[in-house]
Amino acid sequence: MFLHTDFRQVVHTLSDALDLVGVDDVGHGKRVGIMAAECAAVMGLGVEERAFLFDLGLLHDIGVSSTRVHRNLVTEFDWPEAWRHCRTGHDLMADFAPLSAMASPILHHHTPWNKLPEADVAGKLALRANLILMTDRVDAMSAPFHADNSLLAHAGEIRNVVRGHAGTYFSPELVDVFLEASRTEAFWLRLEARAMGLVLRDQLLMTQIVPLDMDELRHLALIFARIVDAKSPFTAEHSLGVARVARLLGELLGLDEETCVKLEVAGLLHDLGKLRVADEILDKPDRLNSAERFVINTHSFETYQILSRIPGFEEITAWASYHHEEPDGSGYPFHLSGDELTLPARAMRVADIFQAMVQDRPYRSGLGPDRVREFMRDMADAGRIDREVADMLDANIDQALKAATAAETA
Repeated sequence: MFLHTDFRQVVHTLSDALDLVGVDDVGHGKRVGIMAAECAAVMGLGVEERAFLFDLGLLHDIGVSSTRVHRNLVTEFDWPEAWRHCRTGHDLMADFAPLSAMASPILHHHTPWNKLPEADVAGKLALRANLILMTDRVDAMSAPFHADNSLLAHAGEIRNVVRGHAGTYFSPELVDVFLEASRTEAFWLRLEARAMGLVLRDQLLMTQIVPLDMDELRHLALIFARIVDAKSPFTAEHSLGVARVARLLGELLGLDEETCVKLEVAGLLHDLGKLRVADEILDKPDRLNSAERFVINTHSFETYQILSRIPGFEEITAWASYHHEEPDGSGYPFHLSGDELTLPARAMRVADIFQAMVQDRPYRSGLGPDRVREFMRDMADAGRIDREVADMLDANIDQALKAATAAETA
């Protein structure tokens, strides 16, 4: 079973979620990818390798979901804890065959050039990892200058820092390549938000379109769900549980297999937008104030903005993005109601609430069968969730509880 979309397009679009972690600066991965591809072109590498390095740049920080971690990575040239997200990223990619070649470069993308031999890293792998380290550090040094568009004025300073680290942090060969690539104004201007869209479009045209297998889509969605769920101890494994409950409800409601798989994928991706919520808000143990609540309430629209750009994802986008819409139109962010909310979308809403209520959180224990039944019935009586879906959940509460809280095995 295939989805009528391109695998690389899905990877590129989902990588937008990784950039959300920057909160106010959401282009880090793209800029690293652009610079890596520019350097690869100067090196005379072929189309496939240039595309690989671009995609590696997009995904190199796949182990980062915390805004605190991102802040340290951007503000410190050599943060001692950087290895942690490298290991996490490696482990996420290693078991996913279509992207497994990225696992080792990601593992070593914060290892200085002169330390790579100690890690028994050499040859092509060493160059790939070090190119990402170099372009990553260039973007970290560039970060203060994006807001006021003054990067070009500081390009010389950044080039001098890179030159000064030749042979220690960076390969002398790659430093020479970078200095050649970055001598033009165009190199730096391509990193501006207005220019990046054209670069991304051109990158997608470089390689052959590859259809996306539904099993691959589920695995890819699972990787991103793990990133989201790792963001906060308050919501650990929430996306995984929602996906399982959503699929179960789809099956119980008589939906076909393809729809159930899409519903599961939508559950895995429904909270992508939370990556743009600062850790301090998501982890706050007290009641949120109005400003913090507003920030939280943007997350489902952020999910919509990411997924809606993927051709063939129309149903998945809707079901993932509408999980805070209520049957009477009082939900958010679109205030949909009635027939505007399809049965799968209504099932997703129920799955999201149910999983949150039965999951143990650091500040409280999950509800047991009787209490969660009462809670969900009250929600249905108040018109906040769909009655048909709520009744199906009620009739199969033991299965739903198992799905909501079981450890992920796939």
